[in-house]
Amino acid sequence: LAFSSLSNTLAVNNSGRWWGIINVASSTNLLTDSKNVQLVLDPSLQLLSRKQRKLIRQNPGILHSVSSGLQTAIKECKWQFRNRRWNCPTSQGPNIFGKIVNRGCRETAFIFAITSAGVTHSVARSCSEGSIESCTCDYRRRGPGGPDWHWGGCSDNIDFGRLFGREFVDSSEKGRDLRFLMNLHNNEAGRMTVFSEMRQECKCHGMSGSCTVRTCWMRLPTFRAVGDVLKDRFDGASRVIYGNKGSNRASRVELHHLEPENPAHKPPSPHDLVYFEKSPNFCTYSGKTGTAGTAGRSCNSSSPGLDGCELLCCGRGYRTRTQRVTERCNCTFHWCCHVSCLNCTNTQVLHECL
Repeated sequence: LAFSSLSNTLAVNNSGRWWGIINVASSTNLLTDSKNVQLVLDPSLQLLSRKQRKLIRQNPGILHSVSSGLQTAIKECKWQFRNRRWNCPTSQGPNIFGKIVNRGCRETAFIFAITSAGVTHSVARSCSEGSIESCTCDYRRRGPGGPDWHWGGCSDNIDFGRLFGREFVDSSEKGRDLRFLMNLHNNEAGRMTVFSEMRQECKCHGMSGSCTVRTCWMRLPTFRAVGDVLKDRFDGASRVIYGNKGSNRASRVELHHLEPENPAHKPPSPHDLVYFEKSPNFCTYSGKTGTAGTAGRSCNSSSPGLDGCELLCCGRGYRTRTQRVTERCNCTFHWCCHVSCLNCTNTQVLHECL
């Protein structure tokens, strides 16, 4: 999903779909947020579904939260895979993540999970910050909690974030095939990760900081913590096949489910990432799969790991070059209020894949 106000650009994506912005508004593509800022959808590109537009109108202020959450997700994806052959590349075209989202590989699984988590995390935080008119802090935790603490404060509204995320993000998925089930599963895994990483946070009360009693509430994890967990689940993702119970008495949802490709493996849990096809070769450029290859990527000549020149360059070798970099250094603060710095020039040795 991608939005932009007429004054600011807000890029938002899920499922590889991209909506642009134009300066011509009509009754069919005009949205207004809680601050009466007009947001216009480009009618020449794919529009939001009717359900998604309805959700935005029902929740004034949520559009900026969704945008912020998905931008955060994109940045986290790039950070988590910065040393991998696939480094979460994005573009400004109609499909921000490229053709990879049309595949059923584990990289696609991560994209869906991290973007779904980004929406949930941002919306839940915005509720507690008062940025969305239709939700507030989660005040259900009130009263006694323990011998020296009680529930209070402003808990992040994770339940609203999960519910909105499920309604908004999952509505993009259509059909009943394996890809549909995979995408829904990974969307939910992202939301579950945000929920499971919630932590209790407390504030002390008492004379002279004695902390005789504490007020506690539930706080969202940092999004880096969410990214770390999802990256671990990417590494341990489950390969699945399309399952069918074959019973007319079962509902449509119960009939169609995911099963491990290897019958000896346990079925994937709601927290696991799932995929059904092998990842493409990310070593070389391929227009068919949309992979850019690793030529020109920086590598670490002394590392035996995935960021090392041997693995990252796929055995093709690498070139070494030096460059001089001038940076501010030895900065001193002078009262009041001035900072003076020197300019330091260093020589950096860079290694790039052939």
